Amino acid sequence: MQWACLFLPQLALDAVLRRRDDPGAPFALVSGPLQRRVLHAVNPSARALGLRPGMPLAQAQAIGARFEMEPHDAAACERARELVAAWAYGYSSQVSLALPHAVVLEVARSLRLFGPWPNLEARLREGLRGLGCRHRVVLAPHPHAAHAIAHVQDSVAVGSRELPVALGRIPVERAGFAREVGEAFWRMGLRQLGQVRGLPRATLARRFPPGVLHHLDRLYGDVESPLPLYRPPDRFEARIEFEQEVESSPRLLFPLRRLTADLAAFLLARDGGVQRFVLRMEHERLPPTDVRIGLLSAEREAAMLFELARGRLEQARVPAPVRALLVVAEDLPPFVPAAGDLFDMRTQQAMPWPRLRERLRARLGDEAVRDLGWRAEHRPEFAVTQGPQHPLPLPPLPRPGWLLRNAVPWRDRGLRVLAGPERIEAGWWDGREVRRDYYLVETRDGQRAWVYCSVGATPPGLGEDVMLHGWFA
Repeated sequence: MQWACLFLPQLALDAVLRRRDDPGAPFALVSGPLQRRVLHAVNPSARALGLRPGMPLAQAQAIGARFEMEPHDAAACERARELVAAWAYGYSSQVSLALPHAVVLEVARSLRLFGPWPNLEARLREGLRGLGCRHRVVLAPHPHAAHAIAHVQDSVAVGSRELPVALGRIPVERAGFAREVGEAFWRMGLRQLGQVRGLPRATLARRFPPGVLHHLDRLYGDVESPLPLYRPPDRFEARIEFEQEVESSPRLLFPLRRLTADLAAFLLARDGGVQRFVLRMEHERLPPTDVRIGLLSAEREAAMLFELARGRLEQARVPAPVRALLVVAEDLPPFVPAAGDLFDMRTQQAMPWPRLRERLRARLGDEAVRDLGWRAEHRPEFAVTQGPQHPLPLPPLPRPGWLLRNAVPWRDRGLRVLAGPERIEAGWWDGREVRRDYYLVETRDGQRAWVYCSVGATPPGLGEDVMLHGWFA
């Protein structure tokens, strides 16, 4: 087996910065009781001002540095790690959150699909950057070994033969032992894990708790230590809370883009799509405002989900400033991609029809954009219906894309007959009988039209009784 460790050393900070408009501005997470607040984590620009993790908040403010801060939320950090796990599920069916500050996944079978390890590593790094997570990626034969090496190294692929050497170089204080155990090794003059490994097992068993030997055996793969596996949930929910109330919809676009991108990553990992989801805006003193979004078919592309949600959000009437924004998706059907041609001749700027359709529905409203269906009816004016409730195949004979509501007389005699006649005689049973001969014709300007005459009348271009009923594209 081969296990990849996605080590996330700054996830608590990244989980907050990824939803901020300016993640490069000086920022710090604070923790601890109100009387003794300390800096839990700082970003690079805050570090450049002299701020450090563990510094008392009063001391940081006394320096005179201007920075923004938020309280550390351990639950939000764990939700961010679960999102990474849900995304990683798209690369392996064996994903685990059992090891702290990391997501581990078994990738031996994944290499058959994604190619050799450098290719898969590049994919993993690209996805983690898209999620806004700083990371280290290490490959090793065992998950515990990969996790230990990732504490001190990045971009390392270790095989079974090289594993004892790679583990032996890890400092004891970063090898995963309890703090008091690491301090005891340090007082004994043991600086690296290899030196601890070289001690007699009886001595270690006598002087240290039993967990020390067990931890060593797990690192070197001497004992089986299965990890509980992660399974992505059947619903998606993500929330971004704002420091100050937001009163304008444009300020909601950046968090909305982040939430829809997270939804798309979640759906891609599940190999599924979404057909209905909800934008929920929380207010200070009023019930939340829900904007329900429905698609005609399951989709999962981040850009399309964002465009659709933005269109609906801009049309929504929000009764009060927004305190938090949520995206909730519970209807997660399988995703069926549209069939494409092997030689697609569309230009790069061309927009696929499903995306254009959903964008129009978002901008104009559901009632303004409708599907056309066909009813089992010979009379053309009764055959076309609105909506997908009549999924009959198109008639085998040519039919115009634009059928006039009511036929109008055609006075131009310069018509060229391309096809016809097609005789339609129907409707005697309901009192709306028609008896017509239809023709596909071409006008002097090169347009193609659908016209009809009375049954047995002179063909178009020669007779007078010609009615225009539709136009071809």
